Amino acid sequence: MSAIPGGAGFWPAIDTVLLDLDGTLLDLHYDTTFWHRTVPAAWGRLHGMDAEAAHAALRPRFRACEGTLDWYCVEYWSRELGFDVVALKRADTTRIGWLPGARGFVRRLRAMGKRVVLATNSHPAVLAIKDEATGVIAEMDAAFSSHQFGAPKEHPDFWRGLAVAEPFDPRRTLFVDDSASVLRAGRAAGVAHVVAVRRPDSVGTLRAPLEFPSVDSVTELLAG
Repeated sequence: MSAIPGGAGFWPAIDTVLLDLDGTLLDLHYDTTFWHRTVPAAWGRLHGMDAEAAHAALRPRFRACEGTLDWYCVEYWSRELGFDVVALKRADTTRIGWLPGARGFVRRLRAMGKRVVLATNSHPAVLAIKDEATGVIAEMDAAFSSHQFGAPKEHPDFWRGLAVAEPFDPRRTLFVDDSASVLRAGRAAGVAHVVAVRRPDSVGTLRAPLEFPSVDSVTELLAG
């Protein structure tokens, strides 16, 4: 694993910073709770099952969609599960929030003259809910959902679409995400600097080191 980017010698070589949303800027605890507890409980009520049994029944269906645009599509899951997933998300937004120091990190980058771009798999309807709670989009120079390009960040088509919508020099770009498969796709697209976040969920366990430089929090990238 190579050294973590950062420090005075690193940032002059960076023009664009591509940032993931959930687990990089916003606390993944909201999504973890929603998909592991809230959704199984709602689905279980429809089928006369307790939440634990419902979660066990849904787990294979979730896994079958991982890495696809459907996995991130609330319209798909509303059809599959038989209830309005967006309405369920709106019913409890109390856990939506920035990870510690993440908003300040973004503001410091922009003060340094870096172009800061949100690159998320979040469905536009969900992104709107999270933006209402956090104001995250206003903190960015630009924001893109993979649904705009018809492909998730794990797929080369996302990166081709992003390069058209937001031209950037991959040699002078930093990409930060909490997903190994997404980081691999970014690296395959030519992004020179990729960094993994190991603590995407504020109450979750620290993830094992990946093959990428990694930080517990994005704030570490501006330390020192």
